[in-house]
Amino acid sequence: MEKDFVILLVDDEEDILEFLSYNLKKEGFIVYTARNGKIAIQKAIEYKPHLIILDVMMPEMDGMEVCAEIRQIQELKDTIIIFLTARSEDYSHIAGLEVGADDYITKPIKPKVFIAKVKSLLRRYKDSDENSVIVEKEDHIIDLGEIKVDKERYLVYKGNVEIELPRKEFEILVLLTSKPNKVFNREEIYNKIWGENVVVGDRTIDVHMSKLRDLIGVDNIKTVKGVGYKFELK
Repeated sequence: MEKDFVILLVDDEEDILEFLSYNLKKEGFIVYTARNGKIAIQKAIEYKPHLIILDVMMPEMDGMEVCAEIRQIQELKDTIIIFLTARSEDYSHIAGLEVGADDYITKPIKPKVFIAKVKSLLRRYKDSDENSVIVEKEDHIIDLGEIKVDKERYLVYKGNVEIELPRKEFEILVLLTSKPNKVFNREEIYNKIWGENVVVGDRTIDVHMSKLRDLIGVDNIKTVKGVGYKFELK
């Protein structure tokens, strides 16, 4: 990797922490670990990791609760969160996305697959400097009448109300509003927001779109069945 990325591993099983930590350090990452959710939040605030790898099933405070709390911390808004889950049920993965996770990895973990996914997700930081949809236009304000998007401050305004969105929802909104009424197909959204080399679940876009609609409270985001999504100007 081209920069020193900081990763926080959170799991209550010592052998998993050792196994993942060994493989990440071998690739040159700076790694911190935590055995429970409360310590994880403290270390996340202290070390400001680029990526948090978070077990779902933990005592005291489970991964869902930890993720939801971290997503409320402004200084960690850009941190990527991956869930570790032994569950194969779709609802577990969807629930993780709904509380703000970026992706998930199912146990048991294969080292090569694990490292490849981590590198793909971290590539987002480089892409955001060079190709991100957030810096595509010189003007940092997208004015759509009732809705205004401030790309520099990561804020959305609905009338006089300020709305702060999670990173993924914000990037999707910027993409859709960059070309109002244009239909973005699902593959185009995947590539722009997650990157061509990142594999995410089939329901990922749907979950984020639903969450985005709820957060901004307007019906401009339209689903074009069998194709994709658009931000429709009325």
